[in-house]
Amino acid sequence: MKDFLKYVFATVVGLGLAMLVATVLVVVSLAGMTASEQAAQGVRKGSVLRIVLAGELSERVPADNPFAQFMANGEAPLGLDELTAAISEAASNKKVEGIYLEVATSFAGGTPAMLQELRQALVDYKESGKWIMAYGDVYSQGAYYLASVADKVVVNPSGVVDWHGLGGVPVFFTDMMRKAGIKMQVFKVGTFKSAVEPFISTEMSAANREQVTSYLTSIWGQMLAEVGASRGIGVDELNALADTFTAMQPAAMLVESRLVDTLAYLPGFKEMLRAQLGLKEGKSIRFCAPADLAAVHDGGSGKGRVAVYYAFGDIVDQASQNPLSATTPVIETMPTIRELQRLRNDDDVKAVVLRVNSGGGSAYASEQIWHEVQLLREVKPVVVSMGGMAASGGYYISCGADRIYAEPTTLTGSIGIFGMIPDGSELLQDKLGLRFDVVKTNRHSDFGGPSMMGLLGRAFTADEARLMQAEIERGYDLFISRVAAGRGISKDSVDAIGQGRVWTGEQAMERGLVDELGNLDDAIAAAAAMAELDKYGVDAYPAPASFIDQLLMPVRESYFDEHLRTQLGQLYPVVQTVGRMMSVQRVDQCVYARVPFSLIAW
Repeated sequence: MKDFLKYVFATVVGLGLAMLVATVLVVVSLAGMTASEQAAQGVRKGSVLRIVLAGELSERVPADNPFAQFMANGEAPLGLDELTAAISEAASNKKVEGIYLEVATSFAGGTPAMLQELRQALVDYKESGKWIMAYGDVYSQGAYYLASVADKVVVNPSGVVDWHGLGGVPVFFTDMMRKAGIKMQVFKVGTFKSAVEPFISTEMSAANREQVTSYLTSIWGQMLAEVGASRGIGVDELNALADTFTAMQPAAMLVESRLVDTLAYLPGFKEMLRAQLGLKEGKSIRFCAPADLAAVHDGGSGKGRVAVYYAFGDIVDQASQNPLSATTPVIETMPTIRELQRLRNDDDVKAVVLRVNSGGGSAYASEQIWHEVQLLREVKPVVVSMGGMAASGGYYISCGADRIYAEPTTLTGSIGIFGMIPDGSELLQDKLGLRFDVVKTNRHSDFGGPSMMGLLGRAFTADEARLMQAEIERGYDLFISRVAAGRGISKDSVDAIGQGRVWTGEQAMERGLVDELGNLDDAIAAAAAMAELDKYGVDAYPAPASFIDQLLMPVRESYFDEHLRTQLGQLYPVVQTVGRMMSVQRVDQCVYARVPFSLIAW
């Protein structure tokens, strides 16, 4: 009887838990259905597309865990794909009167090329004859770069427009590591391959200073030309304004200099919007969100399909090699290869656009993905669209495409290889008192020595160092061979513009590393033309996570990661990269094709 009651109790508890889970799933499902219905009904006649520039600009709208909102408190990333689709739809949708750019103080911006692509979408939208109005309390430089395209730029009377130019402040860890008893052993090919400098030097090398100055000047020149054309201000005048550090100037000066059109508090700006719409004072303005318009945007139709495969983030052999983040996107070897194989075998897919936004990563993983792109190219056209960055490993996986498009401010090139292995013998042996011994059957059985906490317990021997440098040089030779074959130029020519040097898209086209300057839409049109498609639809890959997969996403890790990102700010990618390099378990995993840390301050 006792066992019977125990089983009955267990059954009741199990049924109760099952009902609770089912109830939660139903509630979340209904919430999702309600949100979808609201999106479908959100675009009414006389609507204004309201784009809130807050948080960070990402390549795609991330898959949201339905429960994440209860744990996270940061701004959700803005999806470039959703924003550009919404802006395109707004241009042709008769229910949409105009666009309102609402600039939040939390706008973290994005890479220059991503902002440039978003800004160009706004410029193209204005050809429809519709208007754009912008308002903000604080315009960061990236936000102002976007808002400058508006017909009317308004700032709070106590507000700020930050216009100061571009600069870079790399962080050097060498002295800190020396105090801790750690020395980085570096092997590289490429005069300009400067990703190793923060670990072996205390200042920028002359070569690195030259390349950074060059690409910052190129990007700043693009910004000056575009903002100047929109605001009717000369380049020299814009440079002079940047030298005054406008964030420290009175708001009246912003109007006098023509950076903004007028000053107003938010209620006053809302009245300007009502006047633009012909509404009476106090009348409600019908706003619609980017998601509303993106949901109804016509991506094209036709039996032939053009697939856009998004490859963004660090290139890694396995996602577990990105230890500090559960949410930061990565380009993982096998999942990427499997997706490209599916696209190769899908008869409905007539052409593929590889959308690359990556500063590189594992040299081995880059080679594997390059090979799969070549197999895909044998069956159907492959066009690369470079986003904010397609450098080092990002360029490696791109160089074999039939055609390459880049934004003028895309950071690309960085054709070089390096390896970094931390020698922690001083910390482990002298400071912590650890001792190691060895028994081996062959000369290099203990290659690299013992390791703990990602640190080697001894320095490389001279023989080991020679072997490692030879491996790096073979990797570089293979890299420039891939580029030479893909671009149809000699290896010597690639080496001359390689050596790890970073170029902007504008500079890269002059050197034959890319074919055209253009955005994702340009690349899609080129791929369709190469496949001889008159009518076609566009599908994005990888496909969004299913509802169940979203429920099972690691919410707690996401919550922790968002807080870490918030607390560290611009140091977050630095710490993330250091953590990744320190987590490597084998010496052969220490070979990288990646760019230096981001130096651009928006």
